[in-house]
This record gives sequence, structure tokens and C-alpha cells, in this order.
Amino acid sequence: MASLNVGSLGEYLREQRRNAQLSLRQLADAAGVSNPYLSQIERGLRKPSAEVLQQVAKALRISAETLYVHAGILDAERERIEVETRAVILADPSLNERQKQVLLQIYEAFRHENGDGTGESDGGPDSSDGEPGNSDRDPDSGDAQPSSSS
Repeated sequence: MASLNVGSLGEYLREQRRNAQLSLRQLADAAGVSNPYLSQIERGLRKPSAEVLQQVAKALRISAETLYVHAGILDAERERIEVETRAVILADPSLNERQKQVLLQIYEAFRHENGDGTGESDGGPDSSDGEPGNSDRDPDSGDAQPSSSS
């Protein structure tokens, strides 16, 4: 078996196929894949591509995203995007270290707010460096303060 995710994908596919009252051959024909290949997927011996999963999902009339999650594709993609986003922020030569850390904290706060955060952060969005005059935010309310230049 290639991985635990592939095995759970195969079990899930088999359950969905049975719920749809389709034979392995019928689903393979409807999805445009070979019968032996689909059998190997169900047994956890093969890890299908996103395209194959999309075809199978269409044949089963279920969400392709559900299959992506069971295959571990969707979580892996989110993780890759998070790592790349952090790397781009940290590599930006036009930002100083404090600005990079603030951007990463804001990014984590938004991910957490949207339910994608892991809860792991370096100080969290509420930490501050304590330097006066470096922010237009009121630390008590969290609201931006207008400039008072007259």
C-alpha cells in the first residue's frame, strides 16, 4: 500500500460506489478508466491523479474536492501554498525584519480567522514589539486611527 491516505481513499471510493449501486466495471466505464486500475485504487495500491479523481467523482456524482481531501491532495496543496507564501514574504529584500514578522502575523491571523490556521505562530497577531510610533493602530481597540496632521 502506498500510503494511509491512499488506503482511506480506496475504502471511501468503494463505499461511494456501493452506495451508488455500481459495479467496479460500471464505475470504471463511467469514469473512463480501466477496471484493473480502479480496482488497484480501491485496494490502496495506486494513487490516482487529480484528473482521474475528478472523472471518478463525476461518475459517482460526488464532489471532487471530497476525493481530493481523502487522497491527501487538497491538504498538501494548502500546505505548499502556505510554505511558499511565507518564503516569499521572508525573501522580500524591500521589507525589514520587523515588517516581515508583522506580515507573517497578519497572514496567520487571517488563516486562523478563516479556519485554516494550525494555531502555531511566533507570538501571534496580538504581540507587538513595543516600539512607539511604529503603528497607526490603537492598541486598546484594534482600530486604525486617522492621522492628525492639520
